[in-house]
Amino acid sequence: MERRDFMRLSTVGLVAGVVTPGMALATTYKPFKGTSDIYYTKEDAGRWSGKVATHLPNIEIQKVANVLTVKVVTAHEMKGYEHYIVKHVLLDSNQKFLDEHLFDPTKDSVALSTFTLKDYSGKLYVLSLCNKHDLWLNSAEV
Repeated sequence: MERRDFMRLSTVGLVAGVVTPGMALATTYKPFKGTSDIYYTKEDAGRWSGKVATHLPNIEIQKVANVLTVKVVTAHEMKGYEHYIVKHVLLDSNQKFLDEHLFDPTKDSVALSTFTLKDYSGKLYVLSLCNKHDLWLNSAEV
C-alpha cells in the first residue's frame, strides 16, 4: 500500500469514527414527538407495560376567568423511600419548565400536586418520576 492511499484511508476511518456515532445519536433522540428512551407514556409503556395505571400522571384542569388550576395525581403507593413518586414536573407547550412539586415519602401519602397558572392556553405536559419505574409523561390541552 502506498503512503498516499494509507493517509487517505486513515482520514476516512477517522471521519467515520467521529461522525457516525453522532449521527446515530441524532436519529434516536426524539423528545416529545413519539416514543423515547427517556420517558414512558400510556401508548408506549415499554418494559413497564403493567405499570401504566399506577405511574401515568392524571391531569385535571379547571379554568376560572384567566386563572388555570392544574391538579396532577399519580395513583401510586408511597412506601417511604423504598418505592414512591419523587416529583411531578409541569412543562408548557414548548416543553419548557413551568413548575415542579417534590414529594417527601415520609410525609406525603398521595402523589398529588396543584399548580396555578395565569393567562395560559395550549398544551401542557406533566412528568411523574418514580424511584423504581422511571419517568412517565402525560399531556392535556387547555
